[in-house]
Amino acid sequence: MNTWNTYTWKPALAKAGVILPRAEGAKAWQWAAAPKDGFHVLRHTYASIMLEAGESVVTQARWLGHSSPAITLGYYAHFMPEAGNKGRGAIDGLLGERGRSAC
Repeated sequence: MNTWNTYTWKPALAKAGVILPRAEGAKAWQWAAAPKDGFHVLRHTYASIMLEAGESVVTQARWLGHSSPAITLGYYAHFMPEAGNKGRGAIDGLLGERGRSAC
């Protein structure tokens, strides 16, 4: 049983009206499911913000406990829309506009 989830997270969701309160007489772990607004939404929010801010995928994979950066990219690559623009900007800065137009 995840103690934080059971005694902190789920009661907060119930108080906010996101999930139903635990039924009277139910065991401590018997809460309504919160698939859309569950604890994992915090993990995904953190990961997406970090990647969008430019954090290394390798570092992010290690922090998230993924076995490889490929797994992290599989979940979160769509949060990195500016990745191509960063590379293009680096090449433009190195070669200048003349080098870019030669391609």
